[in-house]
Amino acid sequence: MSFKIFGTQDTGPVADAVKRHWVDTRLPPWARPYARLARWERPIGWWLLLWPCWWSAALAAIAAGSPWPNPWHLALFLIGAVAMRGAGCTFNDLVDEDIDARVERTRSRPIPAGQVSRGQAKLFMALQALVGAAVLVQFNLFTILLGLASLLVVAIYPFMKRFTNWPQLFLGFAFSWGALMGWAAAFGRLDWAPILLYAGGIAWTIGYDTIYAHQDKEDDAMVGVRSTARLFGAWTKPALALLYGLATVLFMLAAALVDAGPFAFAGLALGAVHLLWQIVVLDIDDPDQCLRLFRSNTTYGWIVFIGLCAEAVISAV
Repeated sequence: MSFKIFGTQDTGPVADAVKRHWVDTRLPPWARPYARLARWERPIGWWLLLWPCWWSAALAAIAAGSPWPNPWHLALFLIGAVAMRGAGCTFNDLVDEDIDARVERTRSRPIPAGQVSRGQAKLFMALQALVGAAVLVQFNLFTILLGLASLLVVAIYPFMKRFTNWPQLFLGFAFSWGALMGWAAAFGRLDWAPILLYAGGIAWTIGYDTIYAHQDKEDDAMVGVRSTARLFGAWTKPALALLYGLATVLFMLAAALVDAGPFAFAGLALGAVHLLWQIVVLDIDDPDQCLRLFRSNTTYGWIVFIGLCAEAVISAV
């Protein structure tokens, strides 16, 4: 097994990657497969990992009477989200090499396409994890231990699509963990507000990743991959209404527990309108539209975050 990094051959872009991205136009050929392993050309992944962290930090600011979330914490969460999302994607590709090779959208990914070896991918994953570790140790001990606990969920997620119709639930456990981290970083403990935020994040994640999974449902059925997209089928829209509705209610309860005012709830209400729009326009048989709607959750994240930050500013005046 070789752990050589340099000299990797770039045999072309990944089918589901963003075309003409800086990864393909600016990076040297040897670096492109690693960037694709980390999904650097698709920032939606680290945004979705980051939003619960930033929401939690903003919620903590409201609770503490601070005019804004801790900027140092926000910066650390941003770096950590990019690094750990990349490490997670690399781990997922290592686990799913056999599945990716049989799915049209993923068979050109770096590992099944032979652009990098498994040894090279493992080393790259370790380097990204080290960046994440360097970020984690900047926090208090409670937050460090909480962050380490998340690794168990991250490790089991890629295997869930083989055993359960609810792999999106386990993705929610992993991707919403930041809802606990932002609060813990501020207070060195957990309370009901971040726990409710975490639960709401899980429901939100199941919803948006169900939309994403509809891109692959035919291939998934052929190779035996399970998902909530296949489980819900024609009932996807009612299921999304329940999931997004539950997420909104839980987020509002979290805000209420910190005595948030109208700006926070206005942001959540506007965010709910955005989620409703996703449900109304969704065509589960249009893969391109499913991808666009999935990516639009970055907009949802901004709406909620701006509302919470505005509330922190007003409340501190």
